[in-house]
Amino acid sequence: MRHWPPGQQLHQGKYLIEEILGGGGFGVTYRAQNRKEGKVVAIKTLNANVQGKPNFREFQTKFVNEALSLARCSHPHVVQVYEVFPEMVGNIELWCMVMELIDGIDLASHLEDNGLLSEAKALPIVQQVGSALSFVHQQGFTHLDVKPQNIMLRQRGLEAVLIDFGIARQVTAPGKLRTNSNSGTECYAPIELLERRAELGAYTDVYSLTATLYVMLTGELPFPSQFRKQNIPLTPPKQFKSEISDRVNAAIMKGMELEPQNRPQSVQEWLDLLVPKPVVLPSPKVSPQSAQKSFETPPKPAHPDTARVISVLGINYINLENLLAAKKWQEADEETRRVMLKVASREQEGWLEPESIEKFPCEDLRTIDQLWLKYSDGRFGFSVQKRIYSSLGGTRKYPEKAWENFCERVGWIKNNQCLYYTDLTFSEKAPEAHLPAAWCRSKAGEVRGSGWMWWFFSRVETCKV
Repeated sequence: MRHWPPGQQLHQGKYLIEEILGGGGFGVTYRAQNRKEGKVVAIKTLNANVQGKPNFREFQTKFVNEALSLARCSHPHVVQVYEVFPEMVGNIELWCMVMELIDGIDLASHLEDNGLLSEAKALPIVQQVGSALSFVHQQGFTHLDVKPQNIMLRQRGLEAVLIDFGIARQVTAPGKLRTNSNSGTECYAPIELLERRAELGAYTDVYSLTATLYVMLTGELPFPSQFRKQNIPLTPPKQFKSEISDRVNAAIMKGMELEPQNRPQSVQEWLDLLVPKPVVLPSPKVSPQSAQKSFETPPKPAHPDTARVISVLGINYINLENLLAAKKWQEADEETRRVMLKVASREQEGWLEPESIEKFPCEDLRTIDQLWLKYSDGRFGFSVQKRIYSSLGGTRKYPEKAWENFCERVGWIKNNQCLYYTDLTFSEKAPEAHLPAAWCRSKAGEVRGSGWMWWFFSRVETCKV
């Protein structure tokens, strides 16, 4: 069998092949229709070349293990595997892997079409892929072929998804040597991938992810590691593009250290060099009965020129930033509510409560606030709302009158009536601190807080937002 033609039915008619999407040295991927569910999927299987090899069964076993490995890696930035099934092709039982079909293009094509990326656009993509790799490593696997061709960008929001685990394998015990049969793409491959016997680990993917960022920012391929071993130094990325910050330049040079032991030993360790994590202050132990102290009223903050997009949970804020940049205020407000519920694991409940607010990560709270500040010219955001609430006498004890005055000031109450969410003003002409609002929307659709509202502003203060 060379390839399945369009119209070929698989898995007892459940899937209908539409076209070939592409292939590599071992596999071929098809676009197919799931006829039972009415959705489009990708189906990957071993190609005709591998089917004719004498050790086909060995390749098939590795392929099935890949599918099972991916099925264990349920992460927003890892391609999703739906199922695996065998299909008879003549006298060969050929296993197929059904995957999510990503609506978008790969990072390599995006760079080719759009040119270099700025740090502001490149770092969120790298952070998303980094969070995926960290998760994969926690499951006991390495990717071993991270490169722009294996990073898809969803059409909506340029959300990154790591694909093609065709050479992924289980990580053996630390320090154990094993024969390596894959060289990867040489400019992205660390020295241990290009040697016959090597110790492979998370630091292997660190090198490849760093090399990917190198290309994203400079447009230049780094010298292959086997050449660097012959005393050809790696050119610092800042020499190609002076706008690259010293911090990012240093993180790239560290992540691409030739010897594995000199690199960060985990992806998160490298990400912390790239974008240092803010200090997380402990939440104060305050009860509604004993808390009497008024909030400090900070001066009006200047809106940031750049927003640091950081999430300790790997939450994707690209769509929120794109909506805010496009001044789509209502869509951005709804997206704010969605990501906040996701951070707090309250998507089913649909609302926040004091315990989830107290545990809300400061990094994520700051990220959401800074994005709103940046794109509203400092008019909207949690920090703006907290500043106004404090200026009106708002305290941790939740004085009802202060809250009512706050709601009137920001335009959530008019003529002594709480507005419904749909009646808010979703434009830059709205009163200061009018948005975001969906995070405190009641079940009835009103935008009005209850007795737990002081918990949220307490968290805003604790996190120094």
